[in-house]
Amino acid sequence: MAVQSLKSNVLFTWLAHLAALVTGFFLMPYVMHVLGDASYGQWVFINSFVAYGGLLYMGMGETICRYVAKYHSEGNTKGLNEVVTIVASVYSLGAAFAFLLSVGIALLLPWMSPWKGQELLEIQLVVVILGLNLAMSLLGSIFGGVLMGVRRFDLERTVGIVFDLVRVALIFVFLHREWGLLTMALIYMIITILENSAFMYLSWKALPELQIRWSHWKYSVLKECTSFSSMALLNNFAQSLIYATDSIVIGFLMGAEAIVPYYIALRLVQFIRQPIEKVAFICMPTAGAMQSSADRGKLHKLFLQAIGITFLLAAGINLGAYFFGGDLITLWVGAGYEESHRLLVILLAATVVTLPCNLLRSFLLAQGTIRFPAMIYFAEAIANLVISLGLGLMLGRVGVAIGTLVPAVILEAGVLLPFGLSILGISGWRLMSDAIRPQLVPLAALAGYCLLISPQPWAHGSWLALVGVSAGGGAVLGVTWLLVHNPPGNWWPGIIRRQEA
Repeated sequence: MAVQSLKSNVLFTWLAHLAALVTGFFLMPYVMHVLGDASYGQWVFINSFVAYGGLLYMGMGETICRYVAKYHSEGNTKGLNEVVTIVASVYSLGAAFAFLLSVGIALLLPWMSPWKGQELLEIQLVVVILGLNLAMSLLGSIFGGVLMGVRRFDLERTVGIVFDLVRVALIFVFLHREWGLLTMALIYMIITILENSAFMYLSWKALPELQIRWSHWKYSVLKECTSFSSMALLNNFAQSLIYATDSIVIGFLMGAEAIVPYYIALRLVQFIRQPIEKVAFICMPTAGAMQSSADRGKLHKLFLQAIGITFLLAAGINLGAYFFGGDLITLWVGAGYEESHRLLVILLAATVVTLPCNLLRSFLLAQGTIRFPAMIYFAEAIANLVISLGLGLMLGRVGVAIGTLVPAVILEAGVLLPFGLSILGISGWRLMSDAIRPQLVPLAALAGYCLLISPQPWAHGSWLALVGVSAGGGAVLGVTWLLVHNPPGNWWPGIIRRQEA
């Protein structure tokens, strides 16, 4: 049952991401051209600061997912309701703080920014609406966390797909250059209200015994949750710092408009990272349930399979981006953003390390090991900020990208990976032999394919060529992977066994 649930959850998660990828991919250049680089750069700059609002989740997102998964698997309804009630009370305070803070910032903007007149008024309204949006997201995430804790990713992702499409439709219908930032903010707020209302309804349908009541509030449960979430908070702070640092640094050093070429590369990396990151996200409650039953053998097998696939996808996408990323960017947003390809290659290089380590972090989280990984992530975030500032002054946007790459490789591969493997009881040799080595032949085949195809003139210049080349690369990678994991010599005995059965 658990294996089938895991497969179903992965399928729905990737379907949801595919919908988000398709809509986001085609929506971003449209918004850029409607708003213009200057206004779009302001939108990215403001949202980079809003990203720090994620700190108001205070690590409770991981807490609710982990404990709901644990108590639901144990049939402990009382413990489940106590945790959900505690998280709801904490998030209610965070939501109120988010809204009041946004109002305060909006009132101070005339003395804090160069904006004047109508532009200033629009930015003030955008800040308040985004603060209200964050407040509602906090409250709604309680129920999204419940759905993920009980492993109903099918419901949670379906809601995401539906409202992603609705948001796109609203933007295409209502977005225009005048008051464009305000229009964007209002659309995002409307979708947040509808989406989180759906999460609430589906949570109670999937878990009728769910109750949020004052009688479930217990200080001992709060203490337990905050003990776990404190390190998750540090982890989330580091994540917010890493993802928001680059745009903020560029905005301060070069101006908001200079963010756009970097954000093009960063957005592509986010599109690529998200489906692979969801593997870790989905594995976390399953790994928690396995850990509860002390089934270490299945846990190790799941981890090695997942990390092998994660490494394969990350490295394969890096190869494709190196040879054909420039074509993708030109076809996507138009000419004039050649530097974005160099930035894309640098930022993607880090994912070969960070994505497998993110999976490792999820398995450690499922077992309650969060302090040391969070500290490493925080150190990486600080190093990212310092190096990006220094190299940004010397090398511009490329220096900022390098400032993201260097600490990720050194701290995650050199420190977090050995620590995590020792906690899970998996040797580095077994990781290489069972997870990494089987992926090298498919990756070598893909590299050969790219070297053969990339010099051909017909492989560049159109969406049809890019889609065809990508499909061919995926086929080469997939077929070679199947051959490595199931050599032709094993096919005939398998056919005989099926016929005898």
